[in-house]
Amino acid sequence: MTNGDIFVGEMIGTAILILFGAGVCAAVTLRFSKARASGWIVIAFGWGFAVLAGAYTAAPLSGGVINPAVTFGLAVDTGVWSKVWVYLLGQITGAMIGAVLCYLVYYAQFAANVRKTGTTEGTVDEPVPTLGIFSTVPEIRNPIANLVTEILATIALVLPILALVGQDRHVEGIGIGLIPGGGGIYGSGIAILLVSLLVVGIGLSLGGPTGYAINPARDLGPRIIHAILPIPNKGTSDWGYSWIPVVGPLIGGLLGGVIYNAAF
Repeated sequence: MTNGDIFVGEMIGTAILILFGAGVCAAVTLRFSKARASGWIVIAFGWGFAVLAGAYTAAPLSGGVINPAVTFGLAVDTGVWSKVWVYLLGQITGAMIGAVLCYLVYYAQFAANVRKTGTTEGTVDEPVPTLGIFSTVPEIRNPIANLVTEILATIALVLPILALVGQDRHVEGIGIGLIPGGGGIYGSGIAILLVSLLVVGIGLSLGGPTGYAINPARDLGPRIIHAILPIPNKGTSDWGYSWIPVVGPLIGGLLGGVIYNAAF
């Protein structure tokens, strides 16, 4: 794969990831959305489908990584770091593009996020904060606990991914591409579907404390866009918390790669 293929693939794939993922959060959060208040299970499955769409789209060009934490885990596994910067650049760029696309899809709902004349604070017509549509917000603000949550949730993502498609012992024939020693036969490609279901499971089981960023690009890129966009009553972009969903998943990705190499 050339650097250009990697950048374009990761940019497009991550943009689709965020369009779907931020999109389901907007659907559940914003007033005048037909899916408003439909709940956490909808969000968890929406993000799973976001991974499905983004990774399958990017796979022919870049392998469909679309996550810096997974990029780090794969680099630890293979020992190849020379392309990591290209993956990260494509992922961050794509995440920002995806956040803008989500804003455009829900433009009318964002524009309507204003307090109606005569309403008071605490009513159903009160404007809603919008950061949670784009990035993660902890339920309880405890930096150590939040960091540990993100590290462990990301290990729970990266370790199974490496067990599925890692360089050493892994499930054979489910990736996308040539199977080593397979005489030119391509894998089934089901690995991405399984990872998508894994993301749903992480959201349902481990997403409660922090909103399960488990992907630095997924959180940082949209947070930057949230800070820039002219959204009425958008609230804070919460830069004081922003390092946790970046550092935590990166540590988790590295540890997932180390554990895989040690155990498998």
